[in-house]
Amino acid sequence: MSDREFSLGRLAFLALGAAVAVLALSTAAIALLKPSAGVALVIALAGVVGAIAAMGVVSTRMTRRELGDQARTRDE
Repeated sequence: MSDREFSLGRLAFLALGAAVAVLALSTAAIALLKPSAGVALVIALAGVVGAIAAMGVVSTRMTRRELGDQARTRDE
């Protein structure tokens, strides 16, 4: 466990940063590939789903790392 207190602002900042990174990758893929409209829509939807998944993964890992055993015992 770290010496810092759990920061909800830091959690939000890093989770949204992960989502922005995934959306930037999907935007870059659309710009570089120049696909048809249907394929671009699929890439954009995959980017949105990936952004949501990235936020979930980052927030779960941060919470478990910061709170440690407290979060696990509360879930059980």
